[in-house]
Amino acid sequence: MKSKSAEKVKLKSFDDLFGTDTLVGAGETVASVPLCQLHTFKDHPFRVLDDEKMQETVESVRKYGVLIPGIVRPHSESGYEVVAGHRRWRACELAGLEEMPVIIRDMDDDTAVVIMVDSNIQREDILPSEKAKAYRMKYEAMRHQGKKSGKTTLDEIGEIVGENAKKVQRYIWLSRLSEGLLDMVDHKKLGFSQGVDISFLAEEAQWWVQTFVEEQECTVSTVQSAKIKEYGKSGELTPSMVKLILTENKPKERKILLRPDKINRYFTEDCSNEEIEDIILKLLDEWKKGQGAE
Repeated sequence: MKSKSAEKVKLKSFDDLFGTDTLVGAGETVASVPLCQLHTFKDHPFRVLDDEKMQETVESVRKYGVLIPGIVRPHSESGYEVVAGHRRWRACELAGLEEMPVIIRDMDDDTAVVIMVDSNIQREDILPSEKAKAYRMKYEAMRHQGKKSGKTTLDEIGEIVGENAKKVQRYIWLSRLSEGLLDMVDHKKLGFSQGVDISFLAEEAQWWVQTFVEEQECTVSTVQSAKIKEYGKSGELTPSMVKLILTENKPKERKILLRPDKINRYFTEDCSNEEIEDIILKLLDEWKKGQGAE
């Protein structure tokens, strides 16, 4: 069993462990900390599930231990707050370990949020609600820190996470949805675009929409969500209006798929799907104007 004294060892460089200068700082230490001294990060937006992937992590921890230490900071009351490494922490619990190696670092709230988000956001299985909350938390933290370049905060986040600024903004809007509606987006019972529209409603109006959709087990089209948003902005939305809009006959929504091998030659590799869509729509608008002129 590891010593409970949690003897500290000076860390030469964060690059040795992570291959990045994002977390470089002076005075950090590595220690083996009892699991009972760890606290979860406040408002941590990412799930820690006891699923198949977790079981794989547990088996790895049993065989080889925790290969990359978590990152923690002193907790306001006692012990340490986990900034990065919640899944490793859970794997240690399930593997029956009593301690976990961590990097202890003093950092302010904004720095901790940025590190917490960046250490999780590249995972493949992230839900829309997790991404929305994480983007919002990082956006607010970076705004508090002040600009470090000539780019907007949305652009900076987009470059790191591989999204354009417009998409990042839409996810941040999505984070304003109630937990019930966010759960619908996660389970594909409510579309992403529809969720963004409804996020502009007041809390009570969101509840009207959620209640009606749950009771009637109906779907919401983009046309309907746009109407609901507009009535909400004008202050005219009522429960009856929500019912009227959501019981309207939905126009048939077209689904057109363009094969990548047919359009790739027109766009560079760094052009996102949303940018491609915007370009195509702009060209179609110009074509339509030309048809009218003829």
